[in-house]
Amino acid sequence: MFLVNVKEEKRRLRARYKKLREACPREVKERLDKALTAQVLNLDEYQSSEVLFIFVSSPIECDTSCIIDDALQRGKRVAVPRCADKSGRMDFYFIRSRDDLAPGTFSLEEPDPAKCEKVTDFSRGLCIVPGLCFDLEGYRVGFGKGYYDRFLDAFGGVTAGICYSKYTLKQLPRGAHDRHTDIVVTERFINRI
Repeated sequence: MFLVNVKEEKRRLRARYKKLREACPREVKERLDKALTAQVLNLDEYQSSEVLFIFVSSPIECDTSCIIDDALQRGKRVAVPRCADKSGRMDFYFIRSRDDLAPGTFSLEEPDPAKCEKVTDFSRGLCIVPGLCFDLEGYRVGFGKGYYDRFLDAFGGVTAGICYSKYTLKQLPRGAHDRHTDIVVTERFINRI
């Protein structure tokens, strides 16, 4: 029987997909992001959700800015994560606009806790989950800090991982603490798990 060292394999995949994302031409990324955004906005789960949990994207991640803007315009409550510490714990805060964001941990835009209400109810809503790559079973390789796996343990709503189709694999290695999403959304297809 062949055993895979999950940590080492994920480290290798993380390095590979970070490099591929960094090399993606801007015009290609913009086209992919536009199509992916349309897919998310058309999800029944997005349309019916009153609360949207969503990350603010870094330059190599799928762009979430238009999804955030659309949700705010529709009057949804938009909750954005803030790293509580570098050990893998994050809190979510409701924002009223992207003006409520400021540079935070890992140089990512995060909600300003002085301006925003901290979320205490994680029993419902739609959570958009980031990842460098996903598989068709909803598992992912993220940036390796475990923030979302810890969060998803306590989340009671629907989860949707977003990824470009060329970074979607049939199956990824996974460990005991990895959590899958309910849906994988790409610019080309939607896979419900």
